[in-house]
Amino acid sequence: MSAIDNFWAVIPAGGAGTRLWPLSRSSSPKFLLDLTGTGRSLLEQTYDRLAPLVEDRFVVVTGVAHRAAVAGQLIDLGAESIVAEPSARDSMAAIGLAAALLERADPSAVMGSFAADHVILDHAEFARCVATAVEAARDGWLVTLGIAPTFASSAFGYVHLGEAVEGHPGVVTVLEFVEKPSVEVAAGYLATGNYRWNAGMFVVRPTVLLDLLAETHPEFAAALREIAADISRLEEIWPTLPRIALDHAVAEPAAGAGKVVTVPSSFGWDDIGDFDSLSTLLEAAGATPTVLGDETLVRAVDSTGLVVPASGRTIAVIGLEDIVVVDTPDAVLVTTRARAQDVKEIVAALKETGRADLT
Repeated sequence: MSAIDNFWAVIPAGGAGTRLWPLSRSSSPKFLLDLTGTGRSLLEQTYDRLAPLVEDRFVVVTGVAHRAAVAGQLIDLGAESIVAEPSARDSMAAIGLAAALLERADPSAVMGSFAADHVILDHAEFARCVATAVEAARDGWLVTLGIAPTFASSAFGYVHLGEAVEGHPGVVTVLEFVEKPSVEVAAGYLATGNYRWNAGMFVVRPTVLLDLLAETHPEFAAALREIAADISRLEEIWPTLPRIALDHAVAEPAAGAGKVVTVPSSFGWDDIGDFDSLSTLLEAAGATPTVLGDETLVRAVDSTGLVVPASGRTIAVIGLEDIVVVDTPDAVLVTTRARAQDVKEIVAALKETGRADLT
């Protein structure tokens, strides 16, 4: 597919990925890591699938601490394409700042916000869905890509589908966004066929996004536009911005007002939320553990799961089912796939005891 006219890719590159500790750290978060064994980081893979759609029209928003690393991986981007936020203020501030900058730079722009740490398998289908979303966004809609759920997950939010949108084949209205439900409730959603996972991918005209924000948070929208008008005021204004996600600040109230649509999408998506989902993504046929890294460093007998030999040491596992072993030079994690979500508790405990050097 050729590049889409006036379409810009916004990549919010933030978050620590604490459930992937000790691989993912505050100093080297998961978007900077190669977690799929391709030789490209998740950020680089995000760039690779978006570049054919936007050419060089990128805005990457990341933290000050990661700006150099991001620039080092995205060597084809100019310095002006990478915006460093002084501190983490959640997704509304990061994506809203990009929208404010684009509103001034390209009045005809349509922007798509795509997280830096997602995995997408079918690039051609992804491109098709994005193109469909862009056409709807040109007509003033806030558009999200609704991912076809593959199981009843309690880890994701959901989009409740409404009616087809006239004049836009493949686009339907969004009745509501639903917070992460229980597995039982999620199973009920899947049974209806009227729900999709909310992957946080939004396509919209920058002015539409900021005007929607202004309806519920007028001072927030005004502050973002003030920064865009004079970027030298970034350090002054940024700390005053609310910490709130785009979903809560804009998407949910806009859906209630009938201003949100979705493109139901099936292109193979994963946000690699923990080592269980990483294991599923990498899983190969056979009874031995999946290895991310040098397979010659792993010796396994009657064991399954995921082993990451990231320290260079040999790891031996015997008679263990669905094990997770992650070996790094300064920390070793041993858990099970079933308890993978609990890794964040270890990170929290390390911070509380002053071991920020490990997080």
